Amino acid sequence: MEKIIKLFLILLSCFTLGCSSAEDCTKTITIPSQTIITPSGSSFIPESAAVVPCDYVVTPIQEQVPLENFSYEVLNFEFTPDTGNNTNRLKFDIQLNNLNNFTINGFAYITLNVDGTLSSSGFLNGATSSCGQIGPNSSCVFSYEKEASLNLGLVQSIQLVDVNYYLSN
Repeated sequence: MEKIIKLFLILLSCFTLGCSSAEDCTKTITIPSQTIITPSGSSFIPESAAVVPCDYVVTPIQEQVPLENFSYEVLNFEFTPDTGNNTNRLKFDIQLNNLNNFTINGFAYITLNVDGTLSSSGFLNGATSSCGQIGPNSSCVFSYEKEASLNLGLVQSIQLVDVNYYLSN
């Protein structure tokens, strides 16, 4: 009889105070902002929040990092603000050096200063050699040449800031 009374009191307290099962348990997690770098440019994903079950395991997001043991040498870099044909022209050749003992597969990511504004891209549209694969302790020359209409805007100067190499997944 005493067990029945205890069971009754437990059930009564659950109904009046509310019982929560593990299935109903949720928590809010914060997903940090992230920049994703691809050969065609970069995308920024802002910080967000999500409601997940309490037993959800948070896996850390690994940030994309440029290849280590990499160097580059600028062989040629020319910017012509006005070609006389209502266009400007950017042409460069950059030697990419894989200083690792293994073959790398990926893309060069080039940062330029365009009239005081930094711009980064894989510069594949206009590249004659993209260096998608570089052998161990080897080099590849990334070549780019493209003309753009002055109707899109008049650019006075372009300067090379940095070159990184990102591995493809």
